[in-house]
Amino acid sequence: MKNAMPATALIVEDEIFVALDLERILVDAGYAVKAIAAEIDAARDCSFALVDINLRDGPTGPELARTLARDYGVKVVFVTANPGQIAHPSGALGYVRKPFSEAAILAAAAIASASAEVDASATTSADFVPLTN
Repeated sequence: MKNAMPATALIVEDEIFVALDLERILVDAGYAVKAIAAEIDAARDCSFALVDINLRDGPTGPELARTLARDYGVKVVFVTANPGQIAHPSGALGYVRKPFSEAAILAAAAIASASAEVDASATTSADFVPLTN
């Protein structure tokens, strides 16, 4: 990565094994993971968040994404098996479908953590699907 300080991620995922897999992929690639959470309390100082749509309390991921983007300035990527549940505008850059590949998560993280504004629709990864808000 170009920056001296790694981009910091928040993982909002209620399935612990999925969350731990996301954390491993990000840490192995040089990203910092601030927290694995089922809510947004840890969003301060995060560059981006990987957010599941369906959490323990139902399909609340899109609402969390809007709050993260609006109130914290965090770039959001959904990691979901249910992209049809993404509301528009969602506040998210795009989504990665579960089950995910390591390449898909790294493509999403690279786009979400880019210091300059990046056109998410210009990505060549078939695994990351950009959203228009």
